[in-house]
Amino acid sequence: MDVILINPYDENAVKNGLGFITPPLNLMYLASSLEHASFSVKIIDDDLLQMGYHKVSQIAAKLNPQIIALTATTSTIKTAMKYIKLIKKVLPNVLSVIGGPHPTFMPNEVLKDPLVDVVVLGEGEETMVHLARDYIDKGSQDISNIPGIAYNDPEQGNIKVTQPRPLIKDLDSLPLPARHLVPFDSYGVSKDQSGGMITSRGCVFSCGYCSSSLIMGKKFRSRSPQNVVDEIEELYYHYKIRDIAFMDDTFLLNKKRAYDIAQEIEDRGLDVSFVASSRVDMVDYNLLQKLKGSGMSTLYYGVESGSQRILNLMRKGITLKQAEDAVKSAKKAGLSVLTSFILGYPGETEEDINRTIDFSIKLKPDYSQYSILTPFPGTPIYRELHENGLISSENWDKYTVLEPVLDYEKMGLTKGMVKRKLIEAYLKFYARPNYLLKHRHMIKEIFQIILRSFILPKLKGGTGKGWYQDINESSSHDS
Repeated sequence: MDVILINPYDENAVKNGLGFITPPLNLMYLASSLEHASFSVKIIDDDLLQMGYHKVSQIAAKLNPQIIALTATTSTIKTAMKYIKLIKKVLPNVLSVIGGPHPTFMPNEVLKDPLVDVVVLGEGEETMVHLARDYIDKGSQDISNIPGIAYNDPEQGNIKVTQPRPLIKDLDSLPLPARHLVPFDSYGVSKDQSGGMITSRGCVFSCGYCSSSLIMGKKFRSRSPQNVVDEIEELYYHYKIRDIAFMDDTFLLNKKRAYDIAQEIEDRGLDVSFVASSRVDMVDYNLLQKLKGSGMSTLYYGVESGSQRILNLMRKGITLKQAEDAVKSAKKAGLSVLTSFILGYPGETEEDINRTIDFSIKLKPDYSQYSILTPFPGTPIYRELHENGLISSENWDKYTVLEPVLDYEKMGLTKGMVKRKLIEAYLKFYARPNYLLKHRHMIKEIFQIILRSFILPKLKGGTGKGWYQDINESSSHDS
């Protein structure tokens, strides 16, 4: 085996509470690019399998790869480092690589651990192939000429960052994700959760809480409608998947392309159902009708606040009226609507939070999700809060969007109040009698969110960690 790609366990309570464990699309893209370059690859999705650090390290030892690579978000970075620690014990000479949002923005922090050899910065397909060719094919230990990485230089004893790698211009040139390397039938209770796709990269907007444009660039890059529907056909015919989720930041940014994708789906006679996202200021009713006709079932809107003042602080660039109109247009087109909101944004008052909760109900979406403002490294709000000493915790395990990590007491709020408001938001929205009569299946899911997010951590002595991490930490002697 040349390369093993590992998806670490993610202690994200909302996702695991609802059972939303989906295939690691980022690793499947890396794997397909490596396979296309003639390298042998294995994906271990421990977020799904939950084997633990020791079992994964034993599997790695048997396969004896030349490179192990992990992906990590902020909430999974500490977990990812534990996999590397144990794998390096059994394979001391393996090249350890880590990428993803958190390592991209915090390479110096990650590389303080001498067990990490390389950090891949940003978009990883071309970088991983370049690294594998130099390290495996050429047997070169010199990686200083590979763009888009940071690494520990053993000779000089310092961290080096190479020149940035240009973003991939032609997304159609990428091979389709290596879905054959993950156990598709094992995700969730059905295959509905396995049909994730990314049809574009890059975001032209600059919301203060988001780092998307800093990872994938501010220029919108998109795949052609034909290429997108080629992938839908693969899911449809090879994997028997009928439910697709377009995971783009702004699927409707290019309206003509969205229309052409809908037309291409119709022309090929594909009976699929799909979900997509849009900003509320990009909605076109005629386009929504066309998308509905080709299979769109649900539209996701990031509304984020019910206070215009807070929307302005977020640099969201939308109005409350646009949010109301967007939901009405989607409903009129016969679509289900999912809205999302952020509570506890800096500058927010308790009245603003109440306004947001009330507004989320007033919009009458089919589903609504709420999170606590989490200043992920790389976001503008992280830099602002860090400079002003308003982040109370950089314990990355808590960066799950369910834990308050700001020093709210300096902002006129309290952590306890913000967390209570999160529970209140879910209960007020989902516990309405009229809503439950219409959506009875949501009762179990909401109970699981509250149980896993707020009750179990207290029963476990206030650690804030789930059963999986507690068990594994006791066996791996983590510092």
